[in-house]
Amino acid sequence: MTQTVAVSARTGSSPATTGRARRMLRAVAVVSCLPYLSLKAAWIAGSRLGIPDGSVLLEHRTAVAVANGVTVLMDACVIVLALVLTRPWGRRLPAWLLAVPVWVATGLLTPIMTGFPVQLLVGAFGGGDTTGDGGEPFLHSWVFAVVYGGFIVQGLALGTLFALYARDRWGHLWQGRVWDQSRAVLGTGAQRTAAVTAAVLAVPPLTAHLLWACGGTVGLDDDLVAGRAGGFHVVEAQSALFVAVAVAAALTLAFRRGPALPVAVPLTLAWISSAAVACWSGWQAVASLVAAGSAAGRPTPLMNVTYAGGMIVGILVAGLAVRFLVARAAATGRPTA
Repeated sequence: MTQTVAVSARTGSSPATTGRARRMLRAVAVVSCLPYLSLKAAWIAGSRLGIPDGSVLLEHRTAVAVANGVTVLMDACVIVLALVLTRPWGRRLPAWLLAVPVWVATGLLTPIMTGFPVQLLVGAFGGGDTTGDGGEPFLHSWVFAVVYGGFIVQGLALGTLFALYARDRWGHLWQGRVWDQSRAVLGTGAQRTAAVTAAVLAVPPLTAHLLWACGGTVGLDDDLVAGRAGGFHVVEAQSALFVAVAVAAALTLAFRRGPALPVAVPLTLAWISSAAVACWSGWQAVASLVAAGSAAGRPTPLMNVTYAGGMIVGILVAGLAVRFLVARAAATGRPTA
């Protein structure tokens, strides 16, 4: 309660207004999950709603049912997180128990939030199928609009709730500018090693994503080459951008670059980009393995290297950011837990 009053005093809003806004955001996050959960439940029950004839989803019913069950649990976690971020007992959770699932949610939702609107724009200007699947029909187009639209709303509501929660609980850890930080907090040997390692390991995935975004086919399996469309190039371009931003944020923190920058800038970029690189690479790796129904559809060595490299780079950058927060907490005498 003391924290809430203090934050309200700084922002000029009353505790009642702040609490009402968070309750509204929580309701939006929960309601935005319902279309996706309902659709998945229907598919698990055997419905073909939104699935056209000839879809690969009809060929592997058991695997698809298992995958649907897993994704239902993942989306249900959004509801749990919305409760954690708005209920008093959520403040008593250990930092890692909240940060890890929010980081994963950030990594899975951010590429959709940034990529899907661009895909729609590309499609509107004749860039082809926005789903990126130019081959056999996978799902009816309205399914993507409903599902991805819901994900975007979830991301906005959950992201805002977490930003408010993090400001209340840990806001003191990213005050000031980069040049204000002592070397005990920024630029340690371990941080520099992690940043340089991430930069080196980022070269293969960054190169591959740029190559594929520009139309190259080296290292792509036959199914992806045949099914490429405007949406595919958008996904690859933004994947390259996330890798570059993650490395830039890590180097900024580790080598004290951009001294006039507010510390919150490289930290925020490190959080979002590391999550997007690691989690989306992991999701793509799993999806490529699940979808590999033939020799032509199996992920190639370059695809495996790209996905593995992305996961490692994202984890390294996230670890560097966590190390900064822990060191800053120790320097200020205020714990992160």
